[in-house]
Amino acid sequence: MTIRRQAPRRSSHPLPAVSLPAGLLPSVLSILLLSIGCASIDLEGVLRDPGSSGGTAPLDRETVASGLRDALRVGSGRAVDRTSRVDGFLANELIRITIPEELRSMTDALRRLGLSRQVDQLEVQLNRAAEAAASEAREVFWSEIREITFPDAWAILRGGQTAATDFLERRTRPTIESRFRPIVAEKIDEVGLGRTYGDLARRYNALPFVTRPALDLDDYVTTEAVDGLFEVLAEEERKIREDPLARTTELLRRVFGRS
Repeated sequence: MTIRRQAPRRSSHPLPAVSLPAGLLPSVLSILLLSIGCASIDLEGVLRDPGSSGGTAPLDRETVASGLRDALRVGSGRAVDRTSRVDGFLANELIRITIPEELRSMTDALRRLGLSRQVDQLEVQLNRAAEAAASEAREVFWSEIREITFPDAWAILRGGQTAATDFLERRTRPTIESRFRPIVAEKIDEVGLGRTYGDLARRYNALPFVTRPALDLDDYVTTEAVDGLFEVLAEEERKIREDPLARTTELLRRVFGRS
């Protein structure tokens, strides 16, 4: 059974370089884009980076692309670090994996029988399995980040607060899920989750007039773990966009200081 979280991604005549006040850039860019329809423009002649040279140092294509790659490397690294440590899921109310709705009748009945400690242990083990798998995402993220192009970067930079996360999720989620699943299965055994669930289900099944609920633990934990990972990545992206202190590299300060 698959259980999903319910909803709690050159013109042939290039324009000459122009030095503009930073505050006018969005309006000018909008006018330029509308005036030439679907044709591309030389953004290098429009983008300007405030700096020591009187505000005329170019923020060129590679700087923009590198800045977005840097943002995603930093953000995804922080997300993986935060979720893969002990209590990375369990202590984070945003992503903590709870007993699935399909098991609530069973766990409520077992609590009434005095088995609350065992039910709580089941929830702890759900989160431990997710924490053990989370580090697997780092390599998948970085492989995709290396391939980001300037058009990708420009769209992300001017997108919404989680545009980079949304982009990365579209590109990597199937691969991350396939990488997570066998690790989750292994960790379910390692942390005793399968044994705890089996024991609770047997106790519940011994009660009169009940039916043991069906649950694919591997699939449930994998889905919840990947959902949680992207939730944390989105949180890290918002910090980079909104908080200058979160821009911990020169590229981040240079590119996102203008966005």
